[in-house]
Amino acid sequence: MKFLLRKEDIERKVEELAKEIKREYEGKNPILIGVLKGSFIFLSDLIRRLDFPLEVDFVEVSSYGMGKESLGKIRVRKGIRSDIKNRHVLIVEDIVDTGLTTKYLIESLKKKKPASIKLCSLLSKPSRRKVHVDIDFLGFEIPDKFVVGYGLDFAEKYRNLPYITEVEE
Repeated sequence: MKFLLRKEDIERKVEELAKEIKREYEGKNPILIGVLKGSFIFLSDLIRRLDFPLEVDFVEVSSYGMGKESLGKIRVRKGIRSDIKNRHVLIVEDIVDTGLTTKYLIESLKKKKPASIKLCSLLSKPSRRKVHVDIDFLGFEIPDKFVVGYGLDFAEKYRNLPYITEVEE
């Protein structure tokens, strides 16, 4: 494995993102929707830095299965339970890769008529993008490498690493 982002770099970026999100959502009681399983550590660290009323829900969608390549077919394993009509929604993702899953999620949430939908992603791989996705709050752009750590996994392993590292072939 090859080291990509240190724990300290991630902590500093989460703090910066929290400040941006606070400016956008303070006084709006947003609902943050974490995309499971990869975003749970990022979301947890992020919301502890937000000192205003908010709600949290989760959705589990996948296009990967147990491999390194997106299967292209999106499966919803768990939908949100919250009523988001007329609410400000912030989707919190670990990584935007091809954009297919994220775009699917945004489009399905739009049908529930929220006041707004924005996207926060810790990582983005623009070189892999198959569909355009606007990322309103972005941590890091990374090269086309398969990465694990800080919530991201390979076959359900390595989520617990406090840093992000590249899985070499």
